[in-house]
Amino acid sequence: MSTSKERHEERTARMAAVRAEHGRRERRRRIITVGAVGVTVLALAGATTAVILDARSEQARVVAAAAQPIPEVEETTGLSAEHVEATIAPSALPPLGGDHAPVWQNCGIYDSPVPAENAVHSLEHGAVWVAYRPDLPADQVAELRDQAEGEAYALVSPYPDLAAPVVLTAWGVQLELDDAEDDRIPAFLTRYLQGEQTPEPGASCSGGNGTPVG
Repeated sequence: MSTSKERHEERTARMAAVRAEHGRRERRRRIITVGAVGVTVLALAGATTAVILDARSEQARVVAAAAQPIPEVEETTGLSAEHVEATIAPSALPPLGGDHAPVWQNCGIYDSPVPAENAVHSLEHGAVWVAYRPDLPADQVAELRDQAEGEAYALVSPYPDLAAPVVLTAWGVQLELDDAEDDRIPAFLTRYLQGEQTPEPGASCSGGNGTPVG
């Protein structure tokens, strides 16, 4: 028959064994948790690296495309650039230069048409005018705005009776497009925003006429 001392020692041994097992389980749990966190961090790091590499690859592609002749870009030379107090008559395509208003159109995003005579002055300063038909689907308008976001010399606006759904215009150059997802848009912006065709590079595209919505 066990004595009280022996029973106490048995209970103490059992408790020690339970605590030891609990400790082993807790250590295993911590190892699994740390491992899972490590795997997650590595996965996120890998995904981030992939995104960065993809962005760099896309940027390199756009720069390479901008360095080559962009298909279907129309060019006009010998444009006058006088400041005149007159309006420019409506036409199916935005003017790509010529006489214009003394005040430029502030660059940015507009949700209504802008005066062509002011916009041409912005082209003289190195702007690219991204014009689109007023009935262009909202998702395509959003795409154009996204493309121009952060560009200090981009001017985006609807243009009534436009000859094509989207038309990009810089001083002396123009490109008609069927939709806002055309991959020539980034190349055009890269090449012609403050491009070598600009008569007055570095001149302001703010502090003039109009209040952009974005």
